Amino acid sequence: MSDTPVQTSATVLTVRQVQDYHAMTLVAPAIAERFRPGQFVALAVGGEHTSRLVRRCFGVHEVKSDYGGTVELVFADTEPGTGWLAGRRSRDQIDLVGPLGRPFRLPRDPVTCLLVGGGPGGAAVFALADTLLRRGCQVHFVLGGPSARQVFGSRMAQRIGDSSTVATEDGTMGERGTVRDVLPRVIEETGADVVYGCGPTGLLRSVTQIAGDFGLPSQVSVEEFLQRTGACGIGVCMTCMLPVHGDDGVTRMVRACADGPVLRGDRIRWGDLGTIPFDALGAPRVLSVSEGGQQ
Repeated sequence: MSDTPVQTSATVLTVRQVQDYHAMTLVAPAIAERFRPGQFVALAVGGEHTSRLVRRCFGVHEVKSDYGGTVELVFADTEPGTGWLAGRRSRDQIDLVGPLGRPFRLPRDPVTCLLVGGGPGGAAVFALADTLLRRGCQVHFVLGGPSARQVFGSRMAQRIGDSSTVATEDGTMGERGTVRDVLPRVIEETGADVVYGCGPTGLLRSVTQIAGDFGLPSQVSVEEFLQRTGACGIGVCMTCMLPVHGDDGVTRMVRACADGPVLRGDRIRWGDLGTIPFDALGAPRVLSVSEGGQQ
């Protein structure tokens, strides 16, 4: 099995509505066999004769061996490209590239894992959960959203997890509140050794901060940031850059697609997303007065 991504014409098996989202299952054996949890796929949208040139990038919810290998994605219909995808029907063809990006790093030994998900991007925690469970890890879930219709996978989390906690801002499912409100308690109750996060950028920032408060490592998938900024999905266009500091304390700009989407949460400079910090390696220099600026 090669780690090299492939480009293929995938056949749509089903597109179904799940709460406020769409779940699309594609027959793509070459991608399914190469996939590792945390990686993503990039889909061409709009058909052959379209002005929508930018691929749409999505994490993978589930990979199965059916039909030689299927890949399921979950997305919200928020713009013309995702609207086109939501309108696909069985046996339609979609140009697909994947699997792309760096996956989650898995623990060597069985440990207690806390998986945090929110929005459609949170669907990607379930592919990770499947792998962790097969490795003998304990898996606990925390899922959140504004309302019950924006929480994906609550029943699955109950079925496969050692525990499952749901928080909605309006109280229509689980506890009233946010993931930020319930996460410290769940970390204490489960005795988690590591925290994984998939979902909105604000959620990932909270996950990273709270995990750090407990001295726990965190790994997060910056898929939402990639969807908002990325154009190619393969590391060429350089539009999905974000600042990350290394072991040496130096900030470098990395690509969410090729260097991520999974990154160590504590390495991301969350407050500087969308910018090139002045102290980043290679950042444009600002001339001071003594260096020849205006007197």
